[in-house]
Amino acid sequence: MSITLLTNFERVEVLLNAPDTVSVSNKRWHSAFVAIYCSRALMSHFTPNNNTNKTKPKALPKPTSSFTVVDLNSHHSFGIDQTTLTDIVKEKDLQSLENFGGVEGVATALETHVEYGIKGDDDAEDITRRKQVFGSNTYAKPPSKGFFHFVVEAFKDVTILILLVCAAFSLGFGIKEHGLKEGWYDGGSIFVAVFIVISLSSISNFRQNRQFDKLSQVSNDIQIDVVRSGRRQHVSIFDIVVGDVICLKIGDQVPADGVFIEGHSLKVDESSMTGESDHVEIDRRRHPFLFSGTKVADGYAKMLVTSVGMNTTWGQMMSSISSDIDEETPLQERLNRLTSSIGKVGLAVAFLVLVVLLVRYFTGNTKDENGEREFNGGRTKFDDIMNAVVGIVADAVTIVVVAIPEGLPLAVTLTLAYSMKKMMADQAMVRKLSACETMGSATTICTDKTGTLTLNEMKVTKFWLGLEPQSAYSKVAPFVLQLIQEGVALNTTGSVCKSNEPGSEFEFSGSPTEKAILSWAVLDLKMEMEQLTRSCSIIHVETFNSKKKRSGVLLRRKADNTVNAHWKGAAEMVLKMCSRYYDASGIVKDLDNDSMLKFEQIIQGMAASSLRCIAFAHVEVAEEEVEDEEGNTMVKVKDNGLTLLGLVGIKDPCRPGVKAAVEACQHAGVNVKMITGDNVFTARAIATECGILRPNQDTVGAVVEGEEFRNYTHEERLEKVDKICVMARSSPFDKLLMVQCLKQKGHVVAVTGDGTNDAPALKEADIGLSMGIQGTEVAKESSDIVILDDNFASVVTVLRWGRCVYNNIQKFIQFQLTVNVAALAINFVAAVSAGEVPLTAVQLLWVNLIMDTLGALALATEKPTKELMDKLPVGRTKPLITNVMWRNLLAQALYQIAVLLTLQFKGESIFGVTSGVNDTLIFNTFVLCQVFNEFNARKMEKRNVFKGIHRSKLFLGIIGFTIVLQVVMVEFLKKFAGTERLNWGQWAICIGLAAVSWPIGWVVKLIPVPDTPLLNFLSKKK
Repeated sequence: MSITLLTNFERVEVLLNAPDTVSVSNKRWHSAFVAIYCSRALMSHFTPNNNTNKTKPKALPKPTSSFTVVDLNSHHSFGIDQTTLTDIVKEKDLQSLENFGGVEGVATALETHVEYGIKGDDDAEDITRRKQVFGSNTYAKPPSKGFFHFVVEAFKDVTILILLVCAAFSLGFGIKEHGLKEGWYDGGSIFVAVFIVISLSSISNFRQNRQFDKLSQVSNDIQIDVVRSGRRQHVSIFDIVVGDVICLKIGDQVPADGVFIEGHSLKVDESSMTGESDHVEIDRRRHPFLFSGTKVADGYAKMLVTSVGMNTTWGQMMSSISSDIDEETPLQERLNRLTSSIGKVGLAVAFLVLVVLLVRYFTGNTKDENGEREFNGGRTKFDDIMNAVVGIVADAVTIVVVAIPEGLPLAVTLTLAYSMKKMMADQAMVRKLSACETMGSATTICTDKTGTLTLNEMKVTKFWLGLEPQSAYSKVAPFVLQLIQEGVALNTTGSVCKSNEPGSEFEFSGSPTEKAILSWAVLDLKMEMEQLTRSCSIIHVETFNSKKKRSGVLLRRKADNTVNAHWKGAAEMVLKMCSRYYDASGIVKDLDNDSMLKFEQIIQGMAASSLRCIAFAHVEVAEEEVEDEEGNTMVKVKDNGLTLLGLVGIKDPCRPGVKAAVEACQHAGVNVKMITGDNVFTARAIATECGILRPNQDTVGAVVEGEEFRNYTHEERLEKVDKICVMARSSPFDKLLMVQCLKQKGHVVAVTGDGTNDAPALKEADIGLSMGIQGTEVAKESSDIVILDDNFASVVTVLRWGRCVYNNIQKFIQFQLTVNVAALAINFVAAVSAGEVPLTAVQLLWVNLIMDTLGALALATEKPTKELMDKLPVGRTKPLITNVMWRNLLAQALYQIAVLLTLQFKGESIFGVTSGVNDTLIFNTFVLCQVFNEFNARKMEKRNVFKGIHRSKLFLGIIGFTIVLQVVMVEFLKKFAGTERLNWGQWAICIGLAAVSWPIGWVVKLIPVPDTPLLNFLSKKK
């Protein structure tokens, strides 16, 4: 009866937990139904059962219109609800967990298995059901900024607001004086021009914001190691569901809330949740609770997921944080200072123009189209005076608009956004904007070996037992083989399972080294992994990390109850722990000095063949060594007096193309240093193979060990760091020391890293490059760029893109400053001497549009070229505007000023045209000069500016678009733009004058310039 009652109560609980999103009337029906069902459920246990005969049970009544049969065994129901799960973990409620039968009880309630996980791929419906009941592992993000936000931001520009006020005044006075049909042109045209500038700026910023959202989503899509249907597999963090069994290792981010199933030495960094820096030890008995967003600091484990997405504290916290893309890169800060300086000059010029024009107007020195004085004292209408003043103010403000190079920040934004998108296709995901440009200045790259310079496809190619290499395993003593198999099977973070793939019998998971050893043991030594793991119970594990370079396990055999310790790790490290060794016959021999020397020579020989050497050792532990006087188990694996079982050599071939990539860096003036945990002989062999060391190079001072570097004095390190090419047996602290020394010497340092302990070096470096495949989540979060394919060639691609970003911005600065200098000089000279500006407000806004938005788009999206890798790195100290740029821009600006001022003062008499046509010739020539000069800006030092232009389709498209718009402005928008139509001859004159920019650019590039920056040279003169 109690079982039946419990079942009924479970069904009642399902009813009570029905969603509360129903309407009020439905809630009443729901309450009534629950009341009736509960009373019937209770009464049925107190009503005597008279049906004692074993007759055939009556069939269920067929549903009629008077009632509906409700199935209380909903297939969405589980034995535990989300609220209970959340409370158990969030409150760290051990008592409630025990009440449910511990972790196994919760797993049963969630219809999963602590060893085999959920059905997963075999049952997609099960995953869908879990997402429906417990939610998906995603969190609600704050709404991203809409298009209207960027429009409002654009309107905050003071010069734009002043222009709009001037346009409003001009529109009002124009309509009052000339009527609506003719009077709206001046003011209306400024409104339209401002609208176009704001629209293009807003669209650009809006698109960039959308792109960052997409990149953010990609960077958050972490691959998680889960067990489903008994097989370990990688799934996206967004596909984790409640009931999943997840495998955690050092450096992983905990992807959801859950409870500890099994594992060893697990310590978690909960500082992101609690702010406490101390690592929390996780175990089955005292603290089995794991929280989403925390990081695994040590050990490994399996966890059962109990809450995902918005049901976790991390999800709720992240949903309130919007991704901030308003970070200013160092280059943007430098450009903002440059913009501010140029703006001040422009403001001074505009103020002078304003004063000169006002003085000339009110002293009667200006004339209208009919040649009559515009200002005649008291006889001039107030409206006319205001209209003239508004026009003068609009001209002065427009000079400010043209003078302030607003396109510089836009150019940086465009080139960074464009390069980030392209770098993603080239296997590099940018996490921090500043890294794009900083990489272009890099002078030194400190790279890992494994997986970056090598393929990370490891295979055991040599096996030594005693002092003899072994190829026929049948000759090895069976019990020695049994010990090796035991050491491999139980001292590993990897796993073996039967493969579903045709053509392969087994599937191996874990790190590349673990997979290589497991593969060798299973396929060559015929190891039975499952049988061995069942035959022993693990007492304690000491996990591998990059400092110890070894891992150990203390285990008890179930067959004879003996305790044994197994160690595995870097051969020279494990060898120091041994006092004896086995030979192939199984005879134990003492490891005396002669034997030790021979083993060291074997290890060095394997290392010189580019093999990674791993040693296995074993010792039987006495019972009294396992427990202390009080009977507590000792938490230490015996690490002395071991017997060496054997050595294996693992081959990890160099990546194809890595030598060419290293040579490309060296040709570009970038030093490549290899920092590895392998021994000095392996490191030297790989470095020579990759081209970091030259064959027969003197390696004294070029190859050091981490301990040696660490023991130098600070002054010695600074003295020797430049010469070091390879650092072997290094710890993460050694890598950090090297980065700090290089930075103190003035280098711009890029560092690659994949481990959790690499995080300090990645943060310290100017550019931290983490590995996308082997990199831990801690390493990725500490880095600026993630190399998605772990390939050094992709690091070189990032270097090329970084230089491209810097180069593109320099091209645009040269182009824009040419326009700024020319426009300011022409308007100032004309205003002071003739009392009028040749370029109207609308025309200047159009020039501003060409050089700011379209110019930035054309020059900032140029792709990297091979020539970029022919230059030396920029480093930290070189100025943004180089001597080459000054030479180019001053030559072009002086030519434009000379031509346009000649047209201003002599154009009417030279070409025999009216004043209106002459002003149009000036405007048209000025715009076309910028179009031709855009070609010159493509190559700052090369004379052939057309090389590779057929690949720059966007550049050609923008040039074509600009020319079409200019023709429309001149020929069809007379009243809007204040222009007159030109004939074919006049167009030819404009084009001819503008085209002279090309030969001038070619000739000027023959003039040599000093290496010393111009500003430094001037300061020395003073």
